[in-house]
Parts: sequence; structure tokens; C-alpha cells
Amino acid sequence: MKIEVRKYDLLITLLFLVLPFFQSCLNAQDNFNGLREQMVKRQIQARGITDKKILDAFRTVERHKFVLPEYIQYAYRDSPLPIIENQTISQPYIVAFMTDALDLEKDDKVLEIGTGSGYQAAILAQICDSVCTIEIFEKLGKKSKALFSELGYNNIYCKIGDGYKGWAEHAPFDAIIVTCSPTHVPQPLKDQLAEGGRMIIPVGKYPYQNLVLLRKKKGKIRERKILPVRFVPMLDEEGEKYTP
Repeated sequence: MKIEVRKYDLLITLLFLVLPFFQSCLNAQDNFNGLREQMVKRQIQARGITDKKILDAFRTVERHKFVLPEYIQYAYRDSPLPIIENQTISQPYIVAFMTDALDLEKDDKVLEIGTGSGYQAAILAQICDSVCTIEIFEKLGKKSKALFSELGYNNIYCKIGDGYKGWAEHAPFDAIIVTCSPTHVPQPLKDQLAEGGRMIIPVGKYPYQNLVLLRKKKGKIRERKILPVRFVPMLDEEGEKYTP
């Protein structure tokens, strides 16, 4: 009888020790949910992004899981943040703006150049059936791939390699999004764009570029500058910037 009482007392003690931890986790999750909703309303919707499937994607994808631990408290701020390999996770509005510019449909196959933290790919995967993403930095690419697996994304296909060359084996693509900046639009990406396809890409010399929207119609590419931006430069496999 004494042994049973001691076991019961021990169980009660452990319960009291563990409960505050779980309560703390729940409070933190509630806080992130609230911050994410504010991000959607104030940073994205208020700036003119109204497509429900995009807004729903931003409400679903937990941005704080894609940032470095030391920046987690800033995950839902209206700004880019540093990640490993001297790269960045883009400002939420820029991610939304570029996504919106592509006029995505559910059955679109999308190519992303510059996986980075994986946040943009996760947003795309909420909207489209298939997302192919390429990252030049092996450590960064492997980290993002592991995170996709952990979060249950089975429609994101990852590759470590030179994004300038695209991913010919999976071409053509209905949409291409480039999250690093060359000084010109890579010809392989133009070639891998499907008829009727769209591409959004920052073009120009570091540190300032213009977002350029391309559309392929009857085999011809039409380009239009739509927004001044600032992205990290596109690098080749030797770590050199792509220039003409």
C-alpha cells in the first residue's frame, strides 16, 4: 500500500513539473498564431494582395520554423532576416508579391531558384501540386530538405546545384520564381518556361535590382519591370556572380 501511495505521489509531482512546460508551449504557439494573423492582415492584405489561396498559405505556413533560433522572436516582422551561408529569408510581403505575380493555379508545376530557408517553397507548395527547388549551397539545401520532410511536404522536390541552369529533367514549368539576382535573365530558364508560362526574377547588379515579370506567348518572351528590390546575387558553382 505504501509503495502504491509513493508511486501516486511521484506521478502527481511529475505532472506538476511537466504541466507548466506544456502550458508555456501552448502559449508560445498561440502567440505565433496571433503574430502570423497580424502579418497577413497588416503586411500582405493591407498592401493589396487579395488572392484567398495566397492569404491562406501565409496563414498556414509557420514562418518562425524557417528562421534561425536567434531570430525567432522577429519571425513575423515586416523585414528580411539573415539565415546561414550569408543568405536571407525575404520580407513576407515580397514573398507574397512575387507569388501573386505568377497567377498560380492548383495544377501548376513551379520551379524555384534559390531554396534558401525553404519558406517560399513551402508557400508555393500550399498553392500548387508540384514545386521543384534548387539551392547552390549544399548545407542550406540539405537543411531545407530536412525541414520539408519534418513538416510533411511531399510535393516539394529538392536539388543541390546551379540554379542558372534550371532543372531540364522536370521542364517545362508553368511558373518560375527566382529568389537571387543575376544581372540578366538566364537563357536556360527562358527555355524551360512552358507556353503560357510566367517567370518572376530580380535582375540587376547588387545591391539593387528590379523585379522583372516574363510571360511566354507563342514561343516569345515578353518582359516587364514591376518593382525595385534588393536580393542576394545569383552565384555559380565556383561562388562567382553571374554577369553578362
